[in-house]
Amino acid sequence: DYYTRHGAPLLFDYLKKEKAASSERIVLQNQHWTVLVPFWAVWPYETMLLPNRHVQRIDELDEDEQTSLADILRRLIIKYDNIFQCPFPFSMGWLGAPTGPSLKDDTKHWYLHASFHPPLLRSATVPKYMAGYEVFSEPQRDITPET
Repeated sequence: DYYTRHGAPLLFDYLKKEKAASSERIVLQNQHWTVLVPFWAVWPYETMLLPNRHVQRIDELDEDEQTSLADILRRLIIKYDNIFQCPFPFSMGWLGAPTGPSLKDDTKHWYLHASFHPPLLRSATVPKYMAGYEVFSEPQRDITPET
């Protein structure tokens, strides 16, 4: 288990390496958040939004982080809209530590993040809307992220 061996979540260490390398995959950043294209991206224009500190659940964000989140989301959506000069649709999902009965479990290995999966792959007029399983599980695609 990565967390046990390294003392930090894998995504947190990945984010630190991308930032240290001043990676071209970093799309946006502010004091509390970073948006990047993960090296394992499946879809063109796919991005991941990560907090700059280890946060497990969205309810752990302080007021400054919430304000910074609103700012970076606004900036990211504007960037998406500018790609094809149109309102750019996207699917977005938050992934964080389990809640409910799992609140008592050790979830330190979890790292809150959001994934964005836009359906406009080639132009403003050719969308490819993904089904739920395609977004996070079994992508079915006819195009590479580099296209």
